[in-house]
Amino acid sequence: MPLFWKPYKSEATQFIEQMKAKKPTLEAEQRAGRGRLWDREIDRDAQARWRSARVPMRPYVYYDNARIGSGGK
Repeated sequence: MPLFWKPYKSEATQFIEQMKAKKPTLEAEQRAGRGRLWDREIDRDAQARWRSARVPMRPYVYYDNARIGSGGK
């Protein structure tokens, strides 16, 4: 290995490392934010009610509704 060789770091990696060096609490804040948004208990009853209330989609959604009652003319 040559003396002038150094491991490659992409610009994105360098940017992230600089951000973490400037703000050491960044990862903890990210984990807390993830906890508020994603780590929640699922309300199975509400989810079942939502699924049962769905209206089925028509087979061809672009068909003109006005033409259905007039025999397709």
